Amino acid sequence: MLIGAAPAALAAGPTLLNVSYDVAREFYKNYNPVFIAYWKKTSGEDITINQSHGGSSKQARSVADGLEADVITMNQANDIDFLHTQGNLVPADWAKRLPNNSAPSTSTSVILVRKGNPKGIKEWADLGKPGVSVVIPNPKVTGNGRYTYLAAWGSVIKSGGDAAKAKDTVTKIFANVPVFDGGGRAATTTFAQRNIGDALATFESEVPLILREFGGDFDVVYPSTSILAENPVSVIDKVVDRKGTRKQAEAYLKYLWSDEGQEIVAQHNLRPRSEKVLAKYAKQFPKINLFTVDEVFGGWTKAQKDHFDDGGTYDQVIAAAKKR
Repeated sequence: MLIGAAPAALAAGPTLLNVSYDVAREFYKNYNPVFIAYWKKTSGEDITINQSHGGSSKQARSVADGLEADVITMNQANDIDFLHTQGNLVPADWAKRLPNNSAPSTSTSVILVRKGNPKGIKEWADLGKPGVSVVIPNPKVTGNGRYTYLAAWGSVIKSGGDAAKAKDTVTKIFANVPVFDGGGRAATTTFAQRNIGDALATFESEVPLILREFGGDFDVVYPSTSILAENPVSVIDKVVDRKGTRKQAEAYLKYLWSDEGQEIVAQHNLRPRSEKVLAKYAKQFPKINLFTVDEVFGGWTKAQKDHFDDGGTYDQVIAAAKKR
């Protein structure tokens, strides 16, 4: 009996763990079964994929601390860079291993307001006006919050302002934040379910989900300038080599660039890299002036050091905001 059972046991494929950011739940919930079916058809192997979601930087720290992730799928490159500096879990050039800086999709930061936009919010700076309450997830632990901070800062720079004006603008905005949630989904709950705040800073990709789940009592505001948010991915080399899952993990990520993968990207209101798929869904992605982290901040490594490391500009902003 044992000999007869052996081939079946051998045919059973591995289990992969994808450690991801907070608001990617629904995307991977839909993507995983599609990849599982593709992998079964092409390799004959069954595969199980488990998910872990939370604030992006918290998730990266969990992997650095020993969470056995086969792959990490983030919304900012510095959370994967962190895994190189902390334990050399990925190589320094991890972003060169797949197309588009290893980011199969992008998004941008937008503003969700109450129906009719009673506070007249049109630009990032409007979030800093007296009497406006804005919900932003904590930039210390979430990519969602970091992108919002950088979007507001960069909008000042792109309109001809200097660093002092940008700092003043974001200080006014963060003085209007009543609560800092630990993830984008928690911030959505605070705004939409607990009815706190006049505006919610979030990813464009979150808006249709919020409208479906909480009804149409909101409007989306596209500022004239915002930030390009890339969603990079990587295998965790030390884990997949130890577990023997490199082949499956690499295929799982590579398939994100397939036509089928890019379709799922667009269906979740993430901006696909495929020009063909992007053209098909063009109506749902308004054209907006987008700047990159590299362009305004000199890259994620510099942005992290200058703004979000302990003692950086963000800490100074929060200290000043508390005094207002």
